[in-house]
Amino acid sequence: MQPFQEFEVIISTKFKALLSAVLLSSAGAVAAEESKDLAPEATASQAELSFRDIPLLENAFIDTAPADRNDGVLVGELGVDGGSKDGIVMLAREIANGQHGNYDSLLIAHKGKLLFESYYLRGRINLAHPQASATKAHTSLILGRAIQLGHLTMTDLDRPLIDFLPDLDRTNLAEGADKITLHKALTMHGGLSVSEEKWEELQENPAQLQGQGLVQALLEHTGPITEETQTYLYGNFNPILVMAVIDAVVPGTAEEFIKNEVLGKLGITNYSWSTHISGLPQAGWMVSMTSRDMLSWGSVVLNEGEWNGEQFVHADYLAKATSRLVKPAEEDWMPDSYRYGYFYYQTPIEVGEKSYDATFAWGGGGQRVIIVDELELTIVITGHDGDDKIMTQISNTVIPAFAE
Repeated sequence: MQPFQEFEVIISTKFKALLSAVLLSSAGAVAAEESKDLAPEATASQAELSFRDIPLLENAFIDTAPADRNDGVLVGELGVDGGSKDGIVMLAREIANGQHGNYDSLLIAHKGKLLFESYYLRGRINLAHPQASATKAHTSLILGRAIQLGHLTMTDLDRPLIDFLPDLDRTNLAEGADKITLHKALTMHGGLSVSEEKWEELQENPAQLQGQGLVQALLEHTGPITEETQTYLYGNFNPILVMAVIDAVVPGTAEEFIKNEVLGKLGITNYSWSTHISGLPQAGWMVSMTSRDMLSWGSVVLNEGEWNGEQFVHADYLAKATSRLVKPAEEDWMPDSYRYGYFYYQTPIEVGEKSYDATFAWGGGGQRVIIVDELELTIVITGHDGDDKIMTQISNTVIPAFAE
C-alpha cells in the first residue's frame, strides 16, 4: 500500500464542489474535506527534526487559489489567471494517493503569480526542504550574481581556474592543472581523477583541506588532466571547485556573499546551508529551503536574470548557463533528449504538434525547479522518491494545461 492511499485530501473550500465532481467520477476516490484554507505548517519542534523524522501529513493539502502570506509571492487562481484546472487537480489527487511516488510538494506559478500550491507527506509550507543536487543550479546562479556585481567577467569563464586562487602553491600541481576552467567545471568536465581511497585519506586531515587547501590537495593527488580525462563526469568535485573560486573573488567569504548578496536579496531567510569539509559552503547538496523560496530561483531564470526590476544575475551568463552546452553521459535513467548547461538541465517537451523548451534544476528524490520560458511557467517539486519519475506527469499534464 502506498503511503497516501487512504489519506484524505484537503481542498480550499471554494473549490470543493469542483473537486468532488472529479473525485466521484473515479472508483476508489479519496474523500474531500472542507479546508480552513491554511496550508500545513511545521511546528517549532518539528522544524528541529531531521527531514527523515518529519511526520507524514494526515491530510494532503491542495489549493487552486493559494493564500497571500505577505512573503513577496504574488498569488492568483488556477483556471482564472491561467491554466486548465481539472487535469492538475486530478494529478494532485493521484500524488496524494501515492500513484506517482513519494512527493512532498507541487507548486505552479504562471506569469509571476502562484496559481497552485500543494503539500503531501513531509511537505510543509514553512519547512525548508532538502534540495539535493538542485543545489548545483543554485550555485550556478550564485556565480552569475558574482559576475553581475563585477567580481568576475564573462571572459573569466574560460581562464584557468587556478588563476583565481592566489594561495595555491603551483610547484607540485598535476600536469594539465591549468586546463580546468570555470566553464569546464560548470559543465562537469573538470577532468580530476582522484580515487575514492585517496579522497578518504585526505579527509583524515581536514586542516589541509581548508579553503584553497582543498583545491591544492585535489590538484596534487589527481592524475594528469588531459583532453581524454576532461569528459562529462557528474560531480567529481566540480561544484566545490566553482565555490572555491566564488570564495576567492567576492568580498568577505562565500558564506557571507550567499547570505547577504543572494539569499538576502531574494528575501530567503528560512534555509539551511551546510559547510563542506573545506569550510566552504556546500555547492552540490546539503542545502534546504522552502518550496515557495524555490520559486524565487525560478523567477530569476524566467525573467532573464532580473529580480524586482533589477538585474540580479548577469544576463549573458544566465543565457549560457541555461543553454544546451553538452550531452550528459549515457545513463539508463537519463532521457536521451536531456542536455546540460552550467549545472542546469534542458529538454524539449512535446505538446501536440508543438515543442516547448524546459530548463530545470534537478536533485535526487524529486527536487526540481522547472522553467518553461515560452509559457511563463515555473514549477516547483520536492520529494523523497527513489524512482523520481514525476517529470512524466509534468510533461503529460501540467505543461499541457498551460499550453492550451
